[in-house]
Amino acid sequence: MNKEPVWNARRGHAWADLQPLLDRLFLPFGEIIIDATLTDRIRDVLDIGCGTGATTLAFARRRGAGRCTGIDVSLPLLNVARRRAEAEGLANAQFLEGDAQRHHFAPHTFDAVISRFGVMFFDDPTSAFANIRGAIRPAGTLTGVVWRSRSENPFMMAGELAAAPLLGWTAPADSDAPGQFAFADAARVENILRDAGWDAIDISPIDVPCRLPAGDLSTYVRRMGRVGMTLPDLEEGLRATVEVALDEAFAGFVTDGAASFDCACWLVRARNPPD
Repeated sequence: MNKEPVWNARRGHAWADLQPLLDRLFLPFGEIIIDATLTDRIRDVLDIGCGTGATTLAFARRRGAGRCTGIDVSLPLLNVARRRAEAEGLANAQFLEGDAQRHHFAPHTFDAVISRFGVMFFDDPTSAFANIRGAIRPAGTLTGVVWRSRSENPFMMAGELAAAPLLGWTAPADSDAPGQFAFADAARVENILRDAGWDAIDISPIDVPCRLPAGDLSTYVRRMGRVGMTLPDLEEGLRATVEVALDEAFAGFVTDGAASFDCACWLVRARNPPD
């Protein structure tokens, strides 16, 4: 799967445009990753699928942090990340354009690898995690957050389910295909990591309360995900019909001017075996 055209076109620009909104929405996940990762011996960190750099920059701000390197396939997102690092004067934050599955990392360069929803898109995840492990020093750690199943994340599926009958969409044929919910099966994730050479694997469920102001919600559901990528290409009447269905689908999540919902995820941790 060639991801670069997708993330350098409409999808990448949507994520770049909505960076402040998405940073607010996903802030708790970055904090979870940092709290689970940061120790006195961890200085140099690799952030996989760094997007606009929120988690990379959060590490770079920490006292005693060394190099904080984010990698992503999307140039629009990396442009935002680089501007943010420059604006904050974070010289220890750097960003690479590339696919972490295939990128030629310098061996044993980092103390830890992290990811906030950035590792579910590999077409060969075992190869990807083996390649990433080669960049991590012996006894270095992996910490990431990935989504659990579609059924456990009704908010994340509400838009697609509302639009599907209007647009003739069917359910995905392969639940393990690269995408948002590719790592829903914890046993599969454990096998991938073990086959890639990681040990001390721990995959724990977390349910993270999230909140999105109603004004942000309207923007989010019209710009993000499969629906957001499709809406601009629809005929005006059909687009209006789909938007009504979206608003109705999300209305049940809104109280007191904001959508409140839980995100069902896995906190994934592993170790590069010591020498």
